[in-house]
Amino acid sequence: MSGYALEPAGNQFAEFRKAVAGMEAWAAGPEAAGLDLAALEREAEVRGREAQRLLLQAHLDARTAREERLAGVTGPDGAARTRAERGHGRNLATVLGKVRVRRIAYRSGRRGVPNVHLLDEQLSLPPGKFSAGLCERLALAAGQMSIKAACGQVFRETGVRIGTRQASRIIRAAAADAASFARGQSGPAPDAGDRPVLVLEADGKGIKMRPDSLRPAAARAAAAAVPRQAGRLSQGEVSTHKRMAEAGAVFDWEPVPRTAADIVPLPGEEHPAQVPAGLPEAGNKYLTASVASSTGEVIAAVFGAASRRDPGRERTWIGLVDGNKDQLAHFRAQAAARGVAGLPVLIDFIHVTGYLRDAAWSFFPKDSPAAGSWVRRHERAILDGHAGTVAAAISDQARTTPGLSASKHKNALRTVRYLETKLPFMDYPRFLAAGWPISTGVIEGACRYLIKDRMDITGARWSTDGAEAILQLRVITANGHWDAYWAWHQQQQHRRTYHNHRNCYQLAA
Repeated sequence: MSGYALEPAGNQFAEFRKAVAGMEAWAAGPEAAGLDLAALEREAEVRGREAQRLLLQAHLDARTAREERLAGVTGPDGAARTRAERGHGRNLATVLGKVRVRRIAYRSGRRGVPNVHLLDEQLSLPPGKFSAGLCERLALAAGQMSIKAACGQVFRETGVRIGTRQASRIIRAAAADAASFARGQSGPAPDAGDRPVLVLEADGKGIKMRPDSLRPAAARAAAAAVPRQAGRLSQGEVSTHKRMAEAGAVFDWEPVPRTAADIVPLPGEEHPAQVPAGLPEAGNKYLTASVASSTGEVIAAVFGAASRRDPGRERTWIGLVDGNKDQLAHFRAQAAARGVAGLPVLIDFIHVTGYLRDAAWSFFPKDSPAAGSWVRRHERAILDGHAGTVAAAISDQARTTPGLSASKHKNALRTVRYLETKLPFMDYPRFLAAGWPISTGVIEGACRYLIKDRMDITGARWSTDGAEAILQLRVITANGHWDAYWAWHQQQQHRRTYHNHRNCYQLAA
């Protein structure tokens, strides 16, 4: 609309000027003089919002007054709209309150054929009754708190009430373009010489779902589950069933070589007096997550983001996972498909430590100092590259320890099988010498923030669509892409709503 300007027409701005004058009279009058600052703030906000609403309404009325009837208007179906009627109005809730937009309706004269409103397209009005600004506020709030609380926050900020069912539809619509937007994002790509290592991580976190939103295997398990006793859960039973949300991360890493002694010092070895300078840090993090997509699809998205960040494969790529066999398989498949030959993939060392601690309770009382020393000794051996030796030692100890119960023996062998199975992914000496990370701290933190902090609200049971929408909005916010995404979403929403752009150009000419 370059070069198009509105001049005051008629009396459209009279109510706005009256409201501004009333604000000035109130502020200078005795009523305001008797209020404290908190009351002044509240009243000034209410009056100011109403004045702004009247200004917006006046502008819309002025646009209506200047709208000229055009010839040759067609609809999205290509059919001509030969009749035109002024005064067709629609209500719209905005961040400033409710307004009414009146415009010319172009009609075909045939029953069932929708009208065309050129001013709607020119203003890019949404298909529903809530403005883009109002939808954006709700979407941002819902990403941080429950939908009911988000509706309350929007009401306090705008004075517009939105029901929770309406809000759920708005939030789903707000996240509708997240997938297409993400395909073009990977985060900043600094000079490879600054941070020559590109780290790819993946992990999963369960979300409590409604029965009809479980994955097939989980749904079958839920249907087959029979309570062991009436009235309460037995040990090991759960009252809800979850669907796994997969999360992935890509970030840059500047190598800082370390030794096993730096990670797990044994008795007699000197401990560093302070954190050494140049401690490794993750940089330029990019996150992705989904509860609707499969593990393979999320990991493919992680590799896609890495490929966009380093299209020439000039940097060193490494992978970190928690040991899940599906994650490992998909990392290998994606590396092969994208030509990342010999991608080093490591099991998170903290995850390995958890298995060692579980095994320790087979041989020692819980909280025993001897158990801690046993774990540290085996941790150090694994970091030194002797995971196979540790597995054999635990197996021998389980076999030779007198009086070991069957359950404790089984628990110890569980750790043995884990170490033996994951041995190809435990090359900790190589990772430490190269200065690469050995734990999945970035993705663990992302799972807590993206998924647990918002999705694990007490009593919440999610549908797949609802959980996916919230999760995508949180991912976009966490990546710092909200403004770019919302602009993209508005463009896509306009294209979906208004198919016949020729009319809009004709109106603007």
